[in-house]
Amino acid sequence: MSYSIEKTEHYVLILLNESKFDKSITPEIEKQIVALYREGLTNMIVDFSKVLEIDESGLSLLRKATKVCRAEQGLFIVCTKDDDILDLIDDAKIHEIILLPTTDEGIDAVFMNDLENDFRDHKDDDFDLGEENGFTEGKF
Repeated sequence: MSYSIEKTEHYVLILLNESKFDKSITPEIEKQIVALYREGLTNMIVDFSKVLEIDESGLSLLRKATKVCRAEQGLFIVCTKDDDILDLIDDAKIHEIILLPTTDEGIDAVFMNDLENDFRDHKDDDFDLGEENGFTEGKF
């Protein structure tokens, strides 16, 4: 099995150099995903550009990884332009998985998600009008 992992501060890029994403590779990839998650990395981009086949164990792993990443406000992104792979993943109805054509678009999606999460976390602070302006809690 051939793959590589590139870690950055904001995301992990998993480059698969296999034509099949099946039970011959999914146990090892799952171990890597678990280890990365335990390191606090919840934005994962998987490059499927060389993948031509995927079986049920592959779909199951995509489902689990997506759920784990989304639970921590992260993203799990699969990048491929292969219509057959896209159709297969789409037919599996994996809730909240992100399918994009290129890893560059996946990286952009991670940064947009991080900005949205930051905005969500700080939006209440931005609208504190304060008592010095005549506003009290619950009254305008």
